[in-house]
Amino acid sequence: MDTAALNRLLAGLVAMRDGNFRKRLTVSGDGLMTEIAAVFNEVADRNLHLTGELSRVRRMVGREGKLTERLETGACEGSWAAAINASNALVDDLVRPVSEVGRVLTAVAEGDLSPRMELRSQVPDGNGHPLRGEFLKVGRTVNNLVDQLSTFTDEVTRVASEVGTEGELGGQAQVPGVAGVWKDLTDSVNLM
Repeated sequence: MDTAALNRLLAGLVAMRDGNFRKRLTVSGDGLMTEIAAVFNEVADRNLHLTGELSRVRRMVGREGKLTERLETGACEGSWAAAINASNALVDDLVRPVSEVGRVLTAVAEGDLSPRMELRSQVPDGNGHPLRGEFLKVGRTVNNLVDQLSTFTDEVTRVASEVGTEGELGGQAQVPGVAGVWKDLTDSVNLM
């Protein structure tokens, strides 16, 4: 074996180990070292592709809010494809609860208090799993918010109907478990 070619291979492997996927090997002629250089360069290309895709999707999803963006597999198979599929599944797992929050809050903003956030992750194949950790906490918080808004709305409507339509004075809104501004609003309705 050519010692100079082996030294170039070693330098390329060290660069790759250290995260430099732009290093390429060039070996002229035919033979085993030329084949090794070609395979090395393909491995470097795949690593470069994977890191580029991770950066692109991080920017598109995380910074630009394009929640449908996913990594493109390219010419990958085996563990390369598995890494891309796992990354896409991670993005899916993060995006679903965010989309659910958006769906419910959009409905509330449009005056519809009937939707609730699903506390199971919904996946295309129908095999969801329960939300856990911070996702479950956010889901419960959103649902509690909608429940309190709904109860408050029902009570204000009831009191307004009693006073305005039926002429019954002294009706009081009763919204259990409210605090802060919701309690202040309930108290204000009751003072009227």
